[in-house]
Amino acid sequence: MKELPEFDHEETVITWLLQGDVAIQYQVYRDLLGVVKPELRERIAREGWGAQFLSFRHKDGHWGERFYQPKWISTHYTVLDLKNLAIAPDNELIRQSIHQVIHKLKGPDGGILPIGREQKCDLCINGMFLNYAAYFLIEEEYLESIVDFLLSEQMKDGGFNCYSNRIGATHSSLHTTISVVEGILEYARNDYRYRLAELETAAHQSQEFMLQHRLFRSDHTGKIIDKKMLMLSYPSRWKYDILRALDYFQMAGVPYDPRLQDALDVLINKRRKDGTWPVQARHPGQTHFEMEHTGQASRWNTLRVLRVLKHFGQHPNG
Repeated sequence: MKELPEFDHEETVITWLLQGDVAIQYQVYRDLLGVVKPELRERIAREGWGAQFLSFRHKDGHWGERFYQPKWISTHYTVLDLKNLAIAPDNELIRQSIHQVIHKLKGPDGGILPIGREQKCDLCINGMFLNYAAYFLIEEEYLESIVDFLLSEQMKDGGFNCYSNRIGATHSSLHTTISVVEGILEYARNDYRYRLAELETAAHQSQEFMLQHRLFRSDHTGKIIDKKMLMLSYPSRWKYDILRALDYFQMAGVPYDPRLQDALDVLINKRRKDGTWPVQARHPGQTHFEMEHTGQASRWNTLRVLRVLKHFGQHPNG
């Protein structure tokens, strides 16, 4: 495989990024260059990764076998992937699929049931569902019970844990918390009003929960919670890692906090000699296709790191 050239200047990295998929191009212009190109966004549904994901949609409106099976090729994770590509939110096929889930899989506690028989909804799944349902502008009345469910499960330490309503939990989970706050952010961005003030308060409390852990350390011992949280992967699925967390903080417009510096330093130190960041880990499971491969330079991770560093005023060279 041909090696990438050495990147002596950030402009060369941008050039390399702009040679990628149209979804990458759109977000590079929007997030790194400050230029919105609607014509690029419209192309996401017609070519490249966006078109590939859409091509796997079945006539019954689902991807995979159903809403949550098999995991990475299910409707749930495919729609989340499409949202993260920044495909246009008025895509009617995707909106129809989300409506189908809402009308068939609402649980007794107001959330979306992952499979259909389990009668207790999962907080991670519902945080992610709120994320893409709000992005694709699903009517507020259909999201109200999901908001109620999420708010009812916030823990005393400010975060969320998907075990809280199932087998019990005494401490929030970073995995669950990041999924919920991403959903709250997208909900707020799209001008939904139902219990918005309470959601934003919950998000601020969850941010503080993550900051108390410096994004990846025990708040009691300072030790690394899980070394996997330091690995760069994409797509993140339901898994928490420091790049996903930092990308959330920059999207939410949270200003620099010194408790972020440990995680920022880890990111900066992962920069390769060619100026890119790699894919370091892959979450195993069946996929529609691989956007990028483990061990190689990653346009997704390079884009996300650069917009994080831009927001927090950090230089890629440290």
